[in-house]
Amino acid sequence: MSNDAAGDSEETTPFETFRQFLALERDVLVVSLAMFAFSLGFQMTNRFLPEYMVALGASGFVVGLFGTFGNVISALYPYPGGAISDRIGSRYALTAFGLVSTVGFAVWLVAPAVGTITVAGATIEPWIWIFVGLVLAQAWKSFGLGATFAVVKQATAPSRLAAGFASTETFRRTAFLIGPVLAAILIDLHPAFTVSFRYVLAVAVVFGVVGTLVQHLLYGASGDTVGGGRFEGVAQIRTDLREMPDPLRPLLIGDTLVRFANGMVYVFFVLVVTQIFSAGVETTVAVGGFAYDVDLSPPAFFGYLLGVEMVVALLTMVPAARLAERVGLKPVVALGFFVYGAFPVVLIYAPEALSSVVPVQWALVLVFAFSGLRFAGLPSHKALIVGPAEQGAGGRVTGTYYLLRNTIVIPSAAIGGTLWDFVSPEVAFTVAAAIGIVGTGYFLVFGEEFEAYA
Repeated sequence: MSNDAAGDSEETTPFETFRQFLALERDVLVVSLAMFAFSLGFQMTNRFLPEYMVALGASGFVVGLFGTFGNVISALYPYPGGAISDRIGSRYALTAFGLVSTVGFAVWLVAPAVGTITVAGATIEPWIWIFVGLVLAQAWKSFGLGATFAVVKQATAPSRLAAGFASTETFRRTAFLIGPVLAAILIDLHPAFTVSFRYVLAVAVVFGVVGTLVQHLLYGASGDTVGGGRFEGVAQIRTDLREMPDPLRPLLIGDTLVRFANGMVYVFFVLVVTQIFSAGVETTVAVGGFAYDVDLSPPAFFGYLLGVEMVVALLTMVPAARLAERVGLKPVVALGFFVYGAFPVVLIYAPEALSSVVPVQWALVLVFAFSGLRFAGLPSHKALIVGPAEQGAGGRVTGTYYLLRNTIVIPSAAIGGTLWDFVSPEVAFTVAAAIGIVGTGYFLVFGEEFEAYA
C-alpha cells in the first residue's frame, strides 16, 4: 500500500505521541491538558459510582437506571453544548462547562453528608444526589469528542487516520490508566468505602478546579467567533441523518448492537468484582530482602484491574493501528467488537471456571487484560467513521453518528439492571454477550472497508 502524504513514513509510537503532543499549537495544547485533567477526575470517580450508590442504599435496578441516565446525557449534551460554544465563544464555554463539571464532583462528595431528607412529604435518599451530580459532572465531556476528531482530521492523511487516532487515544487513555489506580490507592486509606471514596472525590474536585483555571487563563481562543449561526435543531439532525454516507450504515448497526450490549452491564462490572466474587488481595510480597504486606479491599482491587485493562489498551492501540494499514480497518474493528461482545460472559463465568487453576484474583487480572484488547480496535473504528465523511462535513456526520448510536443505547442499562435485580446477574451478562456477538457478526457480514485501507 502506498502512502503519498508527507510524514506517512514516520513511526507512530507511544513516545512519539507525547513528543507530538508537546509540539502542538498553544490553544490545542491547553485544551488537551484540560481534557486530561477532566478525564482523570472523571475516570477516578465514574467507574466506582455504582459501588458508592449501593453503599448509600441504592438497589441494582437503581444502578441500572443510573447507567441509562448517563446514556441520556451522552446522547443529548453534544448538540446544545456546541450551540452554546458558538454563541458565547469557546473560551467562556469551556470555562463554564469546566466549572459545572467541578461542581458535579463536589455534589458527589457531599452526598453522604446530606443524608436522607424529606421535601414536601417525599423522601429523598442520598443516592439521588449521584444522579444530580452526573448532570453536572459530565458537562465538560461533551466537547472532547468533536475536538479530537477535528484535530486528527486536519493533521492526518486519509491512509493514516487509524495511526492518528491511536496517537490521541494513547495520550487520552493515559488519564484512564492513572485515574483508577490513583483512586485505588486513595480508597485503601480507610476501611469504610463511603469515607475513602470521598478522598477520591475531593482529589477530583481539585483536578476540576485546576483544569478550569488552566484553560481559562491560558486559552487564547484567537479564532473564536461569538454569537455564531443559529442552531437549526431537529431539522438539521434530520438532514444529517439523510446525508449520512452509505458505508457508515452497517458499521452503525453493528456498533449500536455492541454498545447496547456493553451498556446493559457496564455499570455492574465493579459489583461483579466487589460483591459476586468479593475479590480483594491479602498477601506478603518480598522484594530485595524486604517483606511488604499487601491488603487491598475489593473496591481498591477493582481500581488496579482497570489499570491492567488500560495498560493492555495502551500497549495494543498503536500496533493495531499499524496492522490496520496492512490488513484493513474492518478486521481490526471486528476484533474490538468481538472483545466488547464476549467480555460480559468472560467476566461473569471465567473466574470461577479458572478457580481450580489460579486464584480468583489472578483470573480477574487475566479477564481485565482481555478486556483491554477492545480498545485496540478503537482508533480503526474512529477512522472508519470519519473516513467516508472526508469529502464533506465530517464533523456533522460524526456527531450525527454518535447521536443516533447513543440515543438507541439509552435504555440498555435499565434493561440490564432489571435483569440483574429481578432475574440474575448471570442472565443479564449472558443476554448482553449474545447481543454483542450478533452485532459483531452483522458487521463482519455487511460492514464495508474504507477505500484508503482497501
